[in-house]
Amino acid sequence: MVTRRVMRQPISRTVGQVMAVAGQLDRLPEWAYGFAQSAERVVVGSGDDDDRVHRERWVVESPFGHIEVEFFVDVASGILDHDVTMPDGTVVHNRLRVEPAPHGSDVLFTLVRLPGMTDDQWRDDERAVTADLRRLAELCEKIDE
Repeated sequence: MVTRRVMRQPISRTVGQVMAVAGQLDRLPEWAYGFAQSAERVVVGSGDDDDRVHRERWVVESPFGHIEVEFFVDVASGILDHDVTMPDGTVVHNRLRVEPAPHGSDVLFTLVRLPGMTDDQWRDDERAVTADLRRLAELCEKIDE
């Protein structure tokens, strides 16, 4: 059984342009609707010995319930990792990276299959992430070069 899948979305914008959108966490509901219908920041902190990296904790209303999310953001490096605390207390580490590519950049998201997830639930999760990444690409590609 597959427990992880790396999903890739090409975007014809630079890493900096993509992170200018994705790194604005209050914009999550605009593009990550399959994950966050609403998002509210609750705590802002700084990273360990590196001013480029910062943490932000958010409360998110998602299709799977009320969740808490701690983001680890490094805009310059294209990192938008996040730990999701599910309603049952399970914590899922999600890896999201924006990497340079010949056409602009690629967004890479590692989708994690939770224990007990049915094949139908896994496919639904894949479809939701695919749609979210496409919305992010559409938003980013509206940016003037």
